Amino acid sequence: MHQPTPPAAVVDDERRTHGGSAPGAGPPSCADRAGTRRSGFPSGSHGWAPSRPQAQARGPAPVPSRAAPPPTPGRPLDLPPAHTALVCVALPGFAISTEQGQLTGHGLEGFYRAGRRVLSRCQVRVAGREPLAVQARMTAADTARFVGTLRTSAHTGPDPDVVVERIRGADGTERITLHSAALRPLRLSVEVALGTDLADLATIASGNSGHELPASVHDSGLRWSCATGKSSVTAVPAPHDALASAGLLRWDLELPPGGSTSVELRVRPDGAGPLRAVGRAATSPLSPARAAGDSPGVQTLLRTSIEDLQSLLLRDPAHPVDTHLAAGVPWRCGLAPADALAAARMTLPLGTRLAAGTLRTLARTQLDGPGTRFGMIPGPRRDAGPHLPPACTGTEATLLFPVLLAEARRWGLSEHETQELLPAADRCLTWLRTTVGDGPYLRDPYPGGPFRCETQAHAHRAALLGADLLDDSGRPGGAGLRQWAEALRTAFRADFWVDDLGGGRPAAARTPDGRLVPHLGASAVHLLDTGLSGGGRQAAGLLDKVQTEQLARLLGGPAMDSGWGLRGLGAREPGYNSFGHRTGAVRVQETAVAVAGLTAAGYEKEAGALLRGVLSAAETFGHRLPEMYAGEQRTDGSAPLPHPAACRPAATAAAAGVLLLTTLAGIRPDAPAGTVTLRPMGSAPLGEVVLTGLRVADAPFSVRVSRLGLAMVEEAADQLQLGG
Repeated sequence: MHQPTPPAAVVDDERRTHGGSAPGAGPPSCADRAGTRRSGFPSGSHGWAPSRPQAQARGPAPVPSRAAPPPTPGRPLDLPPAHTALVCVALPGFAISTEQGQLTGHGLEGFYRAGRRVLSRCQVRVAGREPLAVQARMTAADTARFVGTLRTSAHTGPDPDVVVERIRGADGTERITLHSAALRPLRLSVEVALGTDLADLATIASGNSGHELPASVHDSGLRWSCATGKSSVTAVPAPHDALASAGLLRWDLELPPGGSTSVELRVRPDGAGPLRAVGRAATSPLSPARAAGDSPGVQTLLRTSIEDLQSLLLRDPAHPVDTHLAAGVPWRCGLAPADALAAARMTLPLGTRLAAGTLRTLARTQLDGPGTRFGMIPGPRRDAGPHLPPACTGTEATLLFPVLLAEARRWGLSEHETQELLPAADRCLTWLRTTVGDGPYLRDPYPGGPFRCETQAHAHRAALLGADLLDDSGRPGGAGLRQWAEALRTAFRADFWVDDLGGGRPAAARTPDGRLVPHLGASAVHLLDTGLSGGGRQAAGLLDKVQTEQLARLLGGPAMDSGWGLRGLGAREPGYNSFGHRTGAVRVQETAVAVAGLTAAGYEKEAGALLRGVLSAAETFGHRLPEMYAGEQRTDGSAPLPHPAACRPAATAAAAGVLLLTTLAGIRPDAPAGTVTLRPMGSAPLGEVVLTGLRVADAPFSVRVSRLGLAMVEEAADQLQLGG
């Protein structure tokens, strides 16, 4: 299945560098290539300064985008804005519209299939006029409804007597229905002007999509073709007239008084059948959980989050039983390993099938050749802001793999599936042990790379949870991992802490020569994400009790808590930008991780404030959370500012909605031991909450949290016992 390749000129963020590229295509993986990185600190600086690129390691070269030539040198690339668009998604198809409902061919508008725009223009005229747009809204993750009105008689006063309703779906269908309120029969002409450029998403994003293609009449519709593809529109009923030169279909429709009539358009890549979206399959990997309670937003947030997750599901073409999540629409419609693993982990309360499919899919990408990269899962580079060079998401994915497997086992992944995936997890842990060597820290996998704070947190968690996996399966290596993790804790508490008059903070990174990068950012929340161990316990963390308390205070302070969620960089830090995707914008995933981590550590005041902030933001976004939005400070009567380049829906943001709500109940299962422990938020920041239709130990699980913060299991597998 073809996926869009990103604009070649934009290489500063995973949203663009891995924007849904096809397997084997796209930018260089940080596991494959070490060139074009910035390294070295200038004297007296706390930031990462550019220097001559490191020598390039051997590995597959990037595949250039055929249709996206680089922009004029010195001119920044402006992605078409997506923040006001209505995006219907059921991958591999999606449709992007404005609130006007008419598809004009401007910007990102159109129907897409597998990253190619199969229809860019669809403009409706009734009785020679465009309907007046009065409402546009999403009715589901894959469907939008547009309503317009017309006055067909000069004697009806200001009241419209015809309503034009358009139901647009991600599957490439559009139903146009005319409803008459006239007292007499109406005979109305309906014209639909169609066109397309058959451009891929990368070309559209770079502003080089070109002109519309000439159309030809085809059966009961129109067809377009070019060297890279074909598409067609079929109309039911067949039009009375079809004019290829104008791309026009025309009907003369009769409407009785109070009656309705419809026309349906079906957009397809030529030769393709109806879209078979993974999320619409009868056997979804995600349970249809529900939420209810005192806060009216919880019900809508959970439902919308699950719908968005369903819409982003993809199958491994070679292994169709395995599903995983695309990173987000419109820019990241393909597999981003670290995001897919993180999202699958946050959705474990909805079952383990998505985790299993994601793990199997990524296990097939694991590097197995000789050398230091053996066992690594490749991933693209990700911009880290002005203070550090781009990060390697391959490192993050490699460390997340054994963590997801270990936690999925606690939630109920079968022993058979666990054993099937253990060799790949063991290879990830072997890579960790080999790469660390005799030192306590894991460095970025290229010469001169820094020791990042969050990387040490990921590595420490992987070592402890991976050791449990190895021990429980009778494999060697668990003791060595625990010994290294203990040494890492001891060293980290001394080496990564920046003392200051405010009580100190964890450093964002250490340079190879021991200098600290002291800025405070949201990456520090990963220090609180220690992972689920046996018996419902949280694994040990890298910080001691005093340091954890100080970090909680900083995360809950005004520099980090925007009132809408956690900023990516503290507002007082150099380089802060409220719209910066790593330098101040609120990233929903990191906010959810902070809420869960603070709650587990006992800092519910700070966790509750962040939780209420992001839920308030969700209301303004129709409960379809974007991957990020501006970190501007919340004030009375204000609303969060959308980021014009954010994916929406996004896998990690939708999965974060699940994590935020399940954190309220504090569900900590240990299916192999037959126990489940509840550690609810005692402050009950949203009042009473009831979660039904979750899954623990491969069985339905429901829990109620009272207004007093007490949790009660209402449905569970027979073999589960409530832990202490």
